Amino acid sequence: MPDPDKPGAAREEAEEASAFSHPVVPPDVSAAYGDHPDQVVDFYAPRDGSPAAPLVVVLHGGAWRGPYDRQYLTPFCDFLARRGFAVANVEYRRGSAMPHQGADGPMAGRWPETFDDVAAALDAMPALAAEHLPSADPRRTVVTGHSAGGQLALWAGARHVLPEGAPWRTPDSAALRGVVAIAPLVGFVLAEELGVCGGACVQLLGGMRELFDERRPYADPVELLPSGVATTVVQGRADTTVPFELAEAYADAAAKAGEVVGVTFLEEVGHFPVIDPSADACAVVAEEIAQLAW
Repeated sequence: MPDPDKPGAAREEAEEASAFSHPVVPPDVSAAYGDHPDQVVDFYAPRDGSPAAPLVVVLHGGAWRGPYDRQYLTPFCDFLARRGFAVANVEYRRGSAMPHQGADGPMAGRWPETFDDVAAALDAMPALAAEHLPSADPRRTVVTGHSAGGQLALWAGARHVLPEGAPWRTPDSAALRGVVAIAPLVGFVLAEELGVCGGACVQLLGGMRELFDERRPYADPVELLPSGVATTVVQGRADTTVPFELAEAYADAAAKAGEVVGVTFLEEVGHFPVIDPSADACAVVAEEIAQLAW
């Protein structure tokens, strides 16, 4: 939710209302990638009937908090399907629905389950798509995510550079065409300094400062540069939920690590038009995905 005390909050509240005004779009088929009820993927077939469409794996946001699930991104998934993509909308375990450990709102994330699930979903995706979405071409996979899901998308593309011993580390780079991070909640130290999402980054990593410092190299994509994976960030300059400074800092860190990250800043755009099918910003995101997929 936009902070009502921040400049531009009224505009962003209106943008959020527009994004959430679209009805939930049911998937064509759903499949489990584990035994937990949240370990599920919803698949959307390309609406143009393409027999070999690029596969877009979508990770939703909501500050990794329990009340926010994949449903709010179903209109965005349908939008991508109508643009000729095969789409996989991934659910994963998130934080509690109740305040915890003195937090003002629901706890953000579950360590290590949030990361367990994203890794498991991506590992299972080629087989799941082959079985449930034969129109998808997993050889042309792009991972995208919004807000906290943008962090998870960047993380999913960088698992091969996780520290030695990390349970999610892969021996080789993921077979991805690239990652499109949409207003990603990335750069945990800066995010905490700016007060983004009520301390969600600390909560994601366990809720205590010592755990935040210990676990950050395993979770924050800023710590996982260079990844060697083609990466684009799409960010609204007027975003009051996840400020554009986080995207700028991520791109700067990538450059210092010798990697070029494409950043598309959208003027007068907040946190939600980028996933709102009725907004021009959403078409920009789709085009960035297409640039990597085709």
